[in-house]
Amino acid sequence: MAIAALVLGLLCFLPAVGLVLGIVALVQIKRRGERGKGFAVAGVVLSGVGLVLWTLGLATGAAGDFWEGFREGARGEGTAFALSVGQCFTTPEGSLKGFTYEVDEVPCDERHEGEVFAAFDMPGGSYPGDDAITDMADERCYAESTGYAMDSWAVPEDVDLYYLTPTRASWLMGDREVICVFGSVEQGGTLTGSVRADETTLDEDQLVYLRAAALVDTALEEMPEAAESGDDLPGYREWAGGVADALAEQSRMLREHTWPGEAARPVAGLADALDSAREEWERAASATDPDTFDEHMDEAYVFMDDEKQVTPRKALGLADAPPEYDDYDVEEDDGAYGGGMEV
Repeated sequence: MAIAALVLGLLCFLPAVGLVLGIVALVQIKRRGERGKGFAVAGVVLSGVGLVLWTLGLATGAAGDFWEGFREGARGEGTAFALSVGQCFTTPEGSLKGFTYEVDEVPCDERHEGEVFAAFDMPGGSYPGDDAITDMADERCYAESTGYAMDSWAVPEDVDLYYLTPTRASWLMGDREVICVFGSVEQGGTLTGSVRADETTLDEDQLVYLRAAALVDTALEEMPEAAESGDDLPGYREWAGGVADALAEQSRMLREHTWPGEAARPVAGLADALDSAREEWERAASATDPDTFDEHMDEAYVFMDDEKQVTPRKALGLADAPPEYDDYDVEEDDGAYGGGMEV
């Protein structure tokens, strides 16, 4: 134990352990009359100094600088720290649940467990706990996903959001990075092919179309929490006004852009339908009772039917099969998204 205390003290590694071993060694040496007192004393002194340095490092942020240096050194091939946006990978466990450090980068057209679409750093401070990290990962990764996979119609139904997050131990060393990943909804399932659809893969016409559509998608997501308009008519009316404004902007973007020949007519037809939908949302925004609101809202959705996008999408070379929406039961949900693993 005296030798172990000295080694740990010299290496400044696990100083608290070295300090304990040195003290225990001194007690045993005194009681039994054994050799090794010099080693034990040196181990106690060096481990004590190391413990002070570690404490100061954590307090002043030096540990964060150390972690950055370590992470840069650890960013070699085959580690989770080496992952960057656009990369696909497999894990030794064949899963995106649990703990991992080692990963194998593979081409996205081959079978893989995950595809990285974003990364961000958590705020500094003490470890916030698993729940807080999960909540922020859910929120940020979902928000970032629409910028990487702009065409939601092209995202396969078996794809879900996951994330790689810091462990409590790596947090103490300065690790704050959360890596957002697309993976299979099936535990242990794999994907083939990239879901990336952004400025790196789309042409100008496709980008304009999808950016315009995203305005309305974002507005629709602001629907009030109340289950029915009768439970919060003012909130629903405000929401309807926001959707009407988004539709007006979407229609303007579609009409002002110069579309390729075969796409011009179907896009113009879609813009006409969006204008009709906008008028119904405006009427809903000024409704004085829930029944009138619901009547205009239902009529608006008729003009916004996914089938109206099939022809213009096909002309622009975008995914043209409307997504299927399954009935969602909140009571059966055990988490907002797929969840993730710690690294």
